Formats: sequence, C-alpha cells, structure tokens
Amino acid sequence: MPELPEVETTIRGLRPVLAGQRLTRVEARRADLRRPIPIDLRQRLTGATVTALGRRAKYGLIDTDRGDTLIFHLGMSGRWRIDPDEIGKHDHFLLETEAGHRLALNDPRRFGSLDLIPTASLPDFPAFLALGPEPLGAALSTAYLAAVLEDRIAPIKLLLLDQRIVAGLGNIYVCEALNLARINPRKPGGQLSRPALKRLTSAIPIVLNAAIDAGGSTLRDYARPDGELGYFSKQFRVYGREGKPCPYDQGIILRQVDGGRSTFFCPRCQR
Repeated sequence: MPELPEVETTIRGLRPVLAGQRLTRVEARRADLRRPIPIDLRQRLTGATVTALGRRAKYGLIDTDRGDTLIFHLGMSGRWRIDPDEIGKHDHFLLETEAGHRLALNDPRRFGSLDLIPTASLPDFPAFLALGPEPLGAALSTAYLAAVLEDRIAPIKLLLLDQRIVAGLGNIYVCEALNLARINPRKPGGQLSRPALKRLTSAIPIVLNAAIDAGGSTLRDYARPDGELGYFSKQFRVYGREGKPCPYDQGIILRQVDGGRSTFFCPRCQR
C-alpha cells in the first residue's frame, strides 16, 4: 500500500503540471472506487484553477480557486499517470489542463478514493478528525511520544501504525525506523526509555525523508506520476530482508507476524 513517502512523492510529481492550471476537462469513468465518487465532482472542478497541492497523512490534497479541495487516497494499487500514451481500463479518473496535460488516476484494485469538500471544512473531514501529528513536523517530539505512549502496554510497532498517534506511518517505514532507533517492535510503548524515544523521534523523519528523496518504495504496483519507480526499496535496512544481515551488527534479520502484518527486525540490536 502506498504510504506517506509515496503520497508525498506523488504530490511533488503532480505539482509542476497542475499548480496554477485551469482544469478544462474532468471525467470520472466509473461511479465509485472504494466508495462512491461525488456526483457533482465534474461540475465543481471543470473550469476551476488549481491553487495548491498538499498532503495530510496518506491523503493527497488538490485545492482550487472555487474553495474546494479534491482529496485522493491511493488505496492498495493507485497511482497518477501524467500524459499517458493511451487511457486504460484501470484509469478511472481523468483531468485535463489548459496547458494540454492529461492526468489519469489509475487504480486496478479500486481501493482508493476521491472526495471533494469545501477547503474550509478540511479539519472536519471524517478521515482527518482523529489523526495524530504529521511525522515530518515539529509536533512529533520526544515529549509528545512520551505523553501519548505513557502506560500503553501494546507493542510499539502497533502503536506507531495507529493513525491517531502519528499520521501517515505504514508498515514498511515503521519497521525501518524501529531498526534505525534500535527498538524491539514488540516492546510495550509505555516501557520505552527517554533515550529510546529520542532515537525514535529522530529516526522516523530520517527514514521518511530518505524514502521521499528516493521516490518512495515500489514493491508491486506503485510508480511515480512520471512513470519512474520508487527506489527506496534498494535501501531497506530490514523490510523484506529476512535471513540477511542487519546493517548495524550483522545480526540475522527475522520476520514475525504482528496484527496480520509482517514485521522485520534484528533480534541482536533491537532489544
């Protein structure tokens, strides 16, 4: 599933061709993805000018001069394509700009979503109401993690996947950050020492920014809007590296299943 770095990379790829552009054609080629596509989406977006592009957690945001924001989620297999040679059966949503660019939202599994709401109502969007702080901002601090994890007995790996604690983190990057911080993924969150929390607070943005710089991670379906793959998978410390040596101490990386997801870690340095 595309995680925060993949969505951030997508937004950065869309910005040069969408920012400041008037939308001359808007077409939803089916009625729904994971849930119904707003029936007035075409009417509200056609003729509008894109004023800004951004991200909240794993959601992409496209603002217009009509006071609306198009919110997209890439689901399991979604990606935007810029100026595709042809429109395929999995290109479910199309945008065309006054400058002549065509953009297609491609989603073979249709687990993504599209919503259009007034920009002023973004804080009240249901998916945003309970989100924790962004992991790339100043709000993610050692003091914050100490407070929110206090007395928590759940494993730190599962707590970091809880979007109410930190917004946008997913399985891949939590595994990577915990290894960089040398923290056992099964350690109860409330038992982490202050030095461990400090290492974790530092490790999370380091891993995410490195992934963004590499264009995200392509495991199966993801690609950037320009068609390039995400190459952070070549830098994985532990994810998908079961049986291989840990970059810290050459300990052998193990895989376990927690909450239905694979966890990769080094038992020697992550204690």
